[in-house]
Amino acid sequence: MVIADTPQKIELYRMHVLHKMLKLELVGIKMNREGQPTAYSVIKKEYNLKGSRQKVYDTMTEIINTIQQQQGEA
Repeated sequence: MVIADTPQKIELYRMHVLHKMLKLELVGIKMNREGQPTAYSVIKKEYNLKGSRQKVYDTMTEIINTIQQQQGEA
């Protein structure tokens, strides 16, 4: 079991959750209630990404992989 006990690990975990939520949105499952923002809109706003849902998903995948590689080296 992994414990997210630092701000960096907590942020990475949050990125994973948003990434998985976006994956569900890509196949048509909505993970929000009316009036709440979608994972797509949250990711675009917080990480300043542009493009379609698929492009944002692919970019988030790259970002997460890069961060994990950097943490593995440290």
